[in-house]
Amino acid sequence: MEKKSHYDVIIIGAGAAGLMCAATAGARGKSVLIIDHSKKIGEKIRISGGGRANFTNIHTRPEAFLSKNKHFCKSALNQYTQDDFIALVKKHKIDFHEKTLGQLFCDKSAQQIIDMLVKECTDNNVQISMETEVSGIHQKDKEYAVKMNAGEFTSSSLVIATGGLSIPKIGATKFGYDIAKQFNLGIVTTAPALVPLTFQAALLERCKELSGLSVDAVVTYGKNSFREGLLFTHRGLSGPSILQISSYWQEGSEIEINLLPDVHLYDALKEKKNSAPKKDIKTVLSNYLPDRLAQSICDDQNIKDKIAELADKKLQVLANAINHWRIKPSGTEGYRTAEVTLGGVDTNELNSKTMECRKHEGLFFIGEVVDVTGHLGGYNFQWAWSSGYVAGQNV
Repeated sequence: MEKKSHYDVIIIGAGAAGLMCAATAGARGKSVLIIDHSKKIGEKIRISGGGRANFTNIHTRPEAFLSKNKHFCKSALNQYTQDDFIALVKKHKIDFHEKTLGQLFCDKSAQQIIDMLVKECTDNNVQISMETEVSGIHQKDKEYAVKMNAGEFTSSSLVIATGGLSIPKIGATKFGYDIAKQFNLGIVTTAPALVPLTFQAALLERCKELSGLSVDAVVTYGKNSFREGLLFTHRGLSGPSILQISSYWQEGSEIEINLLPDVHLYDALKEKKNSAPKKDIKTVLSNYLPDRLAQSICDDQNIKDKIAELADKKLQVLANAINHWRIKPSGTEGYRTAEVTLGGVDTNELNSKTMECRKHEGLFFIGEVVDVTGHLGGYNFQWAWSSGYVAGQNV
């Protein structure tokens, strides 16, 4: 670290939002120091998208974000759009592709996004200091003093970009929330989001037996539905559709799963009863579902008959178990496997146009530490880029 003791901007957190903020502020000629307690820079970027970084979504829109104030994200998303970030990726000649539902991934490696952001920082004279612990922060006059293991440094603006509680094995901590509390800012209760759901013994046993099996499904909770892959695991249910609904699900409530979203199964079974009466029900279901799942459903419903032997009422019960499968999760896998954190620094405390605290001039919160949580599929990175850019323009 340079021996300089005062910077225009100190940013705590060298993840997606922090790096974007640093590069943006540096491009404006600000002296910037970005610090992080981790050894590796941008670790959450590196492991994202199966190592290919799902870095944004071409369909980014405010409706894809959860927050106590659903309007808060609009300004930042308008000021720095997915198209702006895509232009940056193209500028650095990083090849990428669209996977599904507007999700963009690097062709090669997530490391390319990290390298791009670091280059943007170094080209703009940003000082980066890793493995730097913060032992205290206090405000004196109109400056912020940050005490680190390398000494005390001051800045006119302080940006907290420390992320949430998800994936503690790569260094997630509650540091950002502690700083918010120190400055008397409200915190919206946090919870794991975009996380697999767990179940009690009986259903868990079925999930274990079907472990590794994936189907296209619609998962619904309340007014929210997602149609994407559903994956059975030895710990419960996962896959994109489950991760999406987990951000909305409330403990003690049921979710509904449609395992055959394109088939009105009762009508199909009635037709098969007439056209293929001698077929047993498991064989009929295997026309629509993987064999293991068809067998599991038959076992669960205690049905072994030929389809002609089943009363219409029984066919309806069976169809409902597939088109309207209602189950009650016992919980989630928690922050250990959650992709993001729901809740965070209350958006009422921040100016949506700048990300600056209303109560404290020069103090900013950006990225996951704020009560803005995106859907699965690149939305949370776009929030990091947008909120980081906006803060970088205003520090």
